Amino acid sequence: MALVVIGGHTRNIGKTALVVDLIGAFPQARWTAVKITQYGHGVCSVHGRACGCAPTEHAVALDEEFDRNGRTDTSRFLAAGAERALWLRARQGQLAAALPVLRQVLAGAANAILESNSVLGFLRPDLYLVVLDPRVEDFKPSLRHVLDRADALVLRAPLGPTAWRGVSLRQLEARPRFLQPLGAPLPGAMIEFIRPRLAAAQPPV
Repeated sequence: MALVVIGGHTRNIGKTALVVDLIGAFPQARWTAVKITQYGHGVCSVHGRACGCAPTEHAVALDEEFDRNGRTDTSRFLAAGAERALWLRARQGQLAAALPVLRQVLAGAANAILESNSVLGFLRPDLYLVVLDPRVEDFKPSLRHVLDRADALVLRAPLGPTAWRGVSLRQLEARPRFLQPLGAPLPGAMIEFIRPRLAAAQPPV
């Protein structure tokens, strides 16, 4: 099984869009796609809002998507061609508690693609792609800690002067970079970069 992880430095820069693009670009992979969300203090993983549960209650929740025509991110995964699409939620700081559930899901997968930064603390993917937009200042601490593990960068705008504070561009210079403005198709060079890495993770026939 090939395990691909998609991360990014902030919200709304197209991490889900990249997952959708990769599912569509490699339909033969029979993807199991998982969106991983961590909720902040006091927010319930089951309901996505404060519900008065104890810190150890409702720590993990998993839903599988079956609607290919919906507006959710997991519906988009199915519409792009994923074999399965799931949404895994955990309380902030309790992602480790979700790992048995995640491993059970991945055990039956032909190939898997996960949308998350924090999961890098527990798994070693075959390919880790990071979505960056130099125009957006916010930079998640969860990505700062694992940025040096990125196999390649997907840029939503050219990497020139950035709005990021305390982020050294030196650790980015040695990484392959692919410019893909949000909404544009995957660059051909990026597809050819990914293809052998997926193939290398497959068992010999």
